[in-house]
Amino acid sequence: MDDEPALDAYSHVVATVAETVTPHVAALQVGPASRPTSAGSAVVFTGDGFMLTNAHVVGGATQGRASFADGTETDIDVVGADPLSDLAVVRGRGETPPPAVLGDAASLRVGQLVVAVGNPLGLAGSVTAGVVSALGRSMPTRSGRAGRVIEDVIQTDAALNPGSSGGALADSAGRIVGINTAVAGIGLGLAVPVNDTTRRIISALLRDGRVRRAYLGLVSTPVPLPAPLAARTGQRRALRVVEVVTGSPADQAGLRPGDLVLSAGRRPVADAQSLQQLLFGEAVGVPLPVTVLRNDAMVDVIAVPGELSRA
Repeated sequence: MDDEPALDAYSHVVATVAETVTPHVAALQVGPASRPTSAGSAVVFTGDGFMLTNAHVVGGATQGRASFADGTETDIDVVGADPLSDLAVVRGRGETPPPAVLGDAASLRVGQLVVAVGNPLGLAGSVTAGVVSALGRSMPTRSGRAGRVIEDVIQTDAALNPGSSGGALADSAGRIVGINTAVAGIGLGLAVPVNDTTRRIISALLRDGRVRRAYLGLVSTPVPLPAPLAARTGQRRALRVVEVVTGSPADQAGLRPGDLVLSAGRRPVADAQSLQQLLFGEAVGVPLPVTVLRNDAMVDVIAVPGELSRA
């Protein structure tokens, strides 16, 4: 058949990525050994046993156990977690497989092949493949009574199942470009990107066990600017506000759904990452000028980022 060579090439790429990535992905049980409180996946990213997973997987646990496809098992300690990015770092007490290679999600393009590797229901090495269906999305979530927004997620149609959270999203070269974070709906999955911002988050977790984060409370999506506005502003993209978390600093500043965020801190905002880069600890309590387009008029507001609580 005419499509056989293409299908064979696709299958070869997926199989090769699976063989490359699966040894580095653990099935994770967190909580006391006698009664684990949560399960998910984790990805080894250093030679001395540090692993990436999701903050929602570790929850409030301090320890757990990791099991790998080759039969290796080790107790783990939770090093730190960052609810806003849904990233957490754990470390194996014993021997772990060598680290996976971290890539850079900044190079991803919509339509690009990606492969998800995780451990749904504790089944080691479950592999699904698909394409990047959207980039730069924000995902609202909750922790107790507090609203949260996970920024700059990768949307993919590679199917994710319960237990795959914390697993690897890899490109066709087997580089880890994301950490799978949630099932978004039928045929959709989300992943936290591996990029300059998340590397900064990971470094803080390794160093301090936490990330002091500023918080605005916007759910947004990147959009291209109309040609006249692009010519006027000198930028090609901005962020459309989809939702404003009630009671958040963004809400108190008067930002509204439908606003088009053009700049923050006098710097152009083209995607979620460009806004997230402004919201580390040093931004807490410091007035942040934000320029939006609302009803075809430029509106300047001052938002005062709060600190993301650890609750």
